[in-house]
Amino acid sequence: MEDSSERIESEPSEMKDELSMEIDPPFNENHATAEDWRKALHNVVPAVVVLRTTACRAFDTESAGASYATGFVVDKRRGIILTNRHVVKPGPVVAEATFVNREEIPVYPIYRDPVHDFGFFRYDPAAIQFLSYEEIPLAPEAACVGLEIRVVGNDSGEKISILAGTLARLDRDAPHYKKDGYNDFNTFYMQAASGTKGGSSGSPVIDWKGRAIALNAGSKTSSASAFFFPLERVVRALNFLQKGRDSGQDKWEAVSISRGTLQATFVHKGFDETRRLGLQTETEQLVRHASPLSETGMLVVDSVVPGGPAYKNLEPGDVLVRMNGEVTTQFLKMETLLDDSVGQKVELEFERGGTPLTVQLTVEDLHSITPNHFLEISGAVIHPLSYQQARNFRFHCGLVYVSEPGYMLYRAGVPRHAIIKKLSGEDISNLQDLINVVSKLCKGARVPLEYISYTDRHRRKSVLVTIDRHEWYAPPQIYTRDDNSGIWIQTQALGPGPTSQLANGVASMDTEESDNTTKEQRVGEDEDEDEDSSLESGNGNASVAERVIEPTLVMFEVYVPSSCMLDGVHSQHFLGTGVIIYHSQEMGLVAVDKNTVAISASDVMLSFAAFPIEIPAEVVFLHPVHNYAIIAYDPSALGPTGASVVRAAELLPEPGVRRGESVYLVGLSRSLQTTSRKSVVTNPCAALNISSADSPRYRATNMEVIELDTDFGSSFSGVLTDKEGRVKALWGSFSTQLKYGLNSSEDHQFVRGIPIHSISQVLENIISGAKGPSLLINGITRPMPLVRILEVELYPTLLSKARSFGLANNWIQALAKKDPVRRQVLRVKGCLAGSKAENLLEQGDMVLAINKKPITCFQDVEDACHVLDLADDMEEKLELTIFRQGREMEVSVGTDVRDGNGTTRVINWCGCFVQEPHPAVRALGFLPEEGHGVYVTRWSHGSPVHRYGLYALQWIVEVNGKPTPNLDAFVNVTKEIEDGEFVRVRTVHLNGKPRVLTLKQDLHYWPTWELKFDPQTSMWQRKIIKSL
Repeated sequence: MEDSSERIESEPSEMKDELSMEIDPPFNENHATAEDWRKALHNVVPAVVVLRTTACRAFDTESAGASYATGFVVDKRRGIILTNRHVVKPGPVVAEATFVNREEIPVYPIYRDPVHDFGFFRYDPAAIQFLSYEEIPLAPEAACVGLEIRVVGNDSGEKISILAGTLARLDRDAPHYKKDGYNDFNTFYMQAASGTKGGSSGSPVIDWKGRAIALNAGSKTSSASAFFFPLERVVRALNFLQKGRDSGQDKWEAVSISRGTLQATFVHKGFDETRRLGLQTETEQLVRHASPLSETGMLVVDSVVPGGPAYKNLEPGDVLVRMNGEVTTQFLKMETLLDDSVGQKVELEFERGGTPLTVQLTVEDLHSITPNHFLEISGAVIHPLSYQQARNFRFHCGLVYVSEPGYMLYRAGVPRHAIIKKLSGEDISNLQDLINVVSKLCKGARVPLEYISYTDRHRRKSVLVTIDRHEWYAPPQIYTRDDNSGIWIQTQALGPGPTSQLANGVASMDTEESDNTTKEQRVGEDEDEDEDSSLESGNGNASVAERVIEPTLVMFEVYVPSSCMLDGVHSQHFLGTGVIIYHSQEMGLVAVDKNTVAISASDVMLSFAAFPIEIPAEVVFLHPVHNYAIIAYDPSALGPTGASVVRAAELLPEPGVRRGESVYLVGLSRSLQTTSRKSVVTNPCAALNISSADSPRYRATNMEVIELDTDFGSSFSGVLTDKEGRVKALWGSFSTQLKYGLNSSEDHQFVRGIPIHSISQVLENIISGAKGPSLLINGITRPMPLVRILEVELYPTLLSKARSFGLANNWIQALAKKDPVRRQVLRVKGCLAGSKAENLLEQGDMVLAINKKPITCFQDVEDACHVLDLADDMEEKLELTIFRQGREMEVSVGTDVRDGNGTTRVINWCGCFVQEPHPAVRALGFLPEEGHGVYVTRWSHGSPVHRYGLYALQWIVEVNGKPTPNLDAFVNVTKEIEDGEFVRVRTVHLNGKPRVLTLKQDLHYWPTWELKFDPQTSMWQRKIIKSL
């Protein structure tokens, strides 16, 4: 069974699954000796291979991922390996087989059965040079109850494991694995107590003669039971493949294996049960007479797929008597008839509640309702609904099915397994309908989508889908399975589409939505006076501060594409409240915490408390240290009415908030309702101490925050104002990670006040024109501010503690005089690796003064850095007086200048996302000496790095022996590597541990690409570095 969790799920512990041993019928004892088994295993083991498979995309019943399984050679001359269907996968798969002598060869899928759990890989027999092996013969007729067996395979990840057992049943119902995944049906399974586990999928079940009598498929984890698939249909399929290979030329060509279906599921019920279902006694006697003495029951209809040949002809509970005039009580006989009658009519005689009925049904081609293509758009995988899932969900085959929602559909709230019914007002009945509608939409268009889900099948859900404005993902592509090569061929799904763009780079909406927006604005203009009066009356009990601040509040909804989850960001979806700090005809700016807008590679939507409209916005500034970001929106998108109602808050940076001062906490609920309360400041300068998360991400450092006397604002963000509604602080959300023990942790959010002083300074620089790099905001290029910082993490220590460390009394008096309230000194927790302060300051140093002026808080350090910015002729260094290990000393420390862009470049190579190390990584205090510019921040399921184990939280320092000190060097090295080549990669983990691994580059499914932010257009642009 395959080494992944969904294949080894235990079955529901219901009465029907309580398995019992049958009485063994008479059979001839084989009297196999230990020597017989040794000889058999000597021949079998070399033909058993370990399969390392990678599902490159989610498809049908399978999700993207990498796993181990087992297969065995059934045709040495032609190079055919037998394994399970869930190993071969219904979708794109890349696989390798490892023989017992560790020779590795690529294998390619040539057949996967649409229903039953078997499939075949092919390989080049000439590629095996150092191993002597023979194929394993298939002998389905040898299976009998009581037969001693051995299961030879890759059990629980072990390369070769041999498990013994005895066949207990030959007529076990097909195991039920998942309600929304792959399940076998219309077949018997065998059962034995061999206790197989994950990784043994596809193992041969052999007898003492070395013949495969069944195929291992699944197990029940609540007991030692294992389930084996009988080989009769496998032998038939193998014969087709062998004949097709012999008739072909030097290379493999697709072989057609006829498979028929009525889209009905049958189960085998005992005669007692069929009598309870109404079977007439005469019919039972007829069936018993026409069947072998060992027959114990009949086939009964269990379910019918809507829209199939059996729909409205067969019903659950119908007892099958004859097919084409022959009594049919076994699955094998029924399937043989259906497979040989594709496209023809078959006659079914059955009884429904004791009433004999006869119908003629056309046998459908099973391959025609098994999808062989899919659409990939914005990370989503969409394809026609397969027979497997149609049976699970009771929908029509061929509907437009979401196998993986990706980003665009996830952002709209469309779940996995959804069925798309409408898009942009047009009915969607097949995949081409969807492609036609998408081809008409502009970037940034927001259109309605209707879908249904099997969990709530009777109600359609309507959501808004936003077409990606930035090039987060490759253009939509169609992948089609090529059975000749075993790979999926990709073609562009869309031709040149609408390209109309607004001046600021924001794509225009589609015509229908633009009309709606215009109507909405007209209604607002007509009812302007009524709106104002209702606003006033609705807030009659509100405080002055609440009424003043409400028009300045904005609700954020932020989504991060999976292709851009940079800087260790821990989620794809964030909600929060911001405050408008600038509003003019050309530009609107909103301040918000960085736990709402964590990185610049985000899609931001703003909803205004003052006016019912939702518009997109762009990140323009992320403070490198403090917990706030500044977001820009286009005021013209509000319309005349909205722009007149929305306004900016008045900021009050001075004087600072004092302890005991009364403030008003005003925020927004999720329903955009203003909520407020008068509170008292209990601590205006509480120092934050947030530890690093397991996966390093932004955490607020060197910050003093405001604490209040109530937990009223613990569930929302907003602002703190005075009684006149002037903003004194941003009530922002902070993220931390609570750790329980060594291996468990959970994310935790808390809110505190962020003084408005720093935000006010940055705002002034943006408006007046700064010295930093330019950025296009709403069609106007503006210089953005730079921030000078001392890249040192500090924490406060009480002067009483400092005295115990030996700090002189005169310094204690000087520091206490400067700050008689806090009475503290700053100590060094650590320097950011790669900063100018590194190797100059040490952990535990007490920072007493900067440029001979005593300092006691973080703001003093920032003020000193700000002075350097104002005096251009001064050196970019701070003269620090520190206390280290009992000695006072002077140190000249350089400062670092950072912009507010955040990470603006990411490269995807073989499925891993690499970037320059972000500040949270550097804050750990370590960078590899070999080079630290290529940091793996995330990886993709089903990619080569998933397959070979190149995971996140490490640096790539060498590729094929060539150093990669930065991203440019990394690109130059990797673009010389061809598809299918093995690559030697040297890495260094966050803990400093080096490692060397090899991986095989796959440019077909995983081309190398780069995503980079262009400040001239304010757009994220995608560029292919290397592909096929």
